[in-house]
This record gives sequence, structure tokens and C-alpha cells, in this order.
Amino acid sequence: MSDQATIDSAPRADAFGEGMPLLELRSVEVAYGGIVALKGIDLQVRQGEIVALLGANGAGKTTTLRTISGLLSPRSGEVLYAGEALAGVPAHRIVQLGIGHSPEGRRIFSRMTVLENLQMGAYRFKGVPQKDLDQVFELFPRLHERRSQLGGNLSGGEQQMLAIGRAMMGQPSLLLLDEPSMGLAPLIVAQIFEIIERINALGTTILLVEQNAAQALKLAHRGYVLETGEVVMSAPAAELLNDPRVREAYLGETAEG
Repeated sequence: MSDQATIDSAPRADAFGEGMPLLELRSVEVAYGGIVALKGIDLQVRQGEIVALLGANGAGKTTTLRTISGLLSPRSGEVLYAGEALAGVPAHRIVQLGIGHSPEGRRIFSRMTVLENLQMGAYRFKGVPQKDLDQVFELFPRLHERRSQLGGNLSGGEQQMLAIGRAMMGQPSLLLLDEPSMGLAPLIVAQIFEIIERINALGTTILLVEQNAAQALKLAHRGYVLETGEVVMSAPAAELLNDPRVREAYLGETAEG
């Protein structure tokens, strides 16, 4: 395509060996000064999956996503994308390789319009691909209606839609979503999760960090549970949803319930 920058060395997500994870973390350890936030975690996401990453506040979920997207550097271990190590690759280059990140707290540009925010998401292209803009507006009709409004004037749900839409403008093969339901009304949460499912159906692999464990596990194919920087459980999502330990810790149910 004439409007897409050529990334000659980028690994193609559809060109690696069958059964090979699209994303893999191997014994990844991350520290903030003397505080170890991730203690040698292993994690895999296969192409086409939605994988949920669960855990209490401070468990290391956001740190995991920030490490994958190059905002943090592991002090040991490997992050592999389509079989290629991401060690030393800067964050903007990781976006070019096909990893999009919708961060916790949305982080939209409040003094830019909706359209300008989306255009920023496509910064790696020579021009804004119209087909991507059309796709975002199809997924989020409210953004089309609000395209000339400042991001700071949007509701919380609209800002979350904008954060996800902006990440989608980079044409990610892998989309990292950090707490997309945070602070939103139940009706809006249901809409956001429906759209996440549609994005996955369009071919985007998703790693989802979410406090709403029930919603996340109903949507996901597999899940991991983090506690104080360690993976303590990993299983198909349906198994985790029915596990008494998960139900007690994250769904507010007693072990007997």
C-alpha cells in the first residue's frame, strides 16, 4: 500500500511456524529500583486468541503490558513476538512491528479532537489509511458522531472507545488492553466487551488486563492469574471461571458458593 511505511525487518504475524506463540514471555523479571514487580513470569498468547490476565491491584498486570510494549525493560528473561526477541527494541518500533497498546486510564490527548487522536494512532504511516479510519468508525459509531469534539469533552465510555480506536489505527496484530472497563457504567462495559469480541473476530489477537474477571473470562480463550509478580494459575478461561479459588478471590464468592 502506498500510504503504509515499509517495515522490512518486521516479523509477520501470519508467517511463523504452526503452533508457535505470537507472543511469549520467558522467565521475565522486571524491577523498579529494589522492588521486583515481575518475578520470572512465563506467558504465551497464540495468534487469534483473547488471553485474560487477572490479578489484584499491584499484582504486576500493567507492568507486564508495559514491558511487552517496550515502556519498561526486563532485567532478565525474554519477550518474543512472532519468534523475534524484543530486547532493546524501542517502544515506537514495537508499534511498527504490530503491537498496539490501549493503556490504563485511557491517556487520550484531551486537547485534540477525536479525529486528531485517531490520526495520532496512525503516526507510523505516511498518510492516515482511510480504511482503518472507516473500520474504527464502524466499530465505534459514537466516535464518528463526536469526531470534531475535543477528547477531553467526551464521557468516560467515549474516551475508552477512543483509546481503543487510537490503538487500532496502528494496524496491530496484537492488541494490549489495560482495564478497558475501569470506571464505566455496566451498560457501557457490555458495549466495550462486545466491541473487543468483534475486534478479535476481525483477526486481532488480544491480551486483556481486566479487573472484571467474570466478563474477561467469559470473553477469553485462556487466562493467567498473577499474584505479587508471579503466575500462580494458567488454564482455559472456562476452567478458571469455574475454579473455586478464582471465584472466591476475583468473583466475590465463597468457596462453598
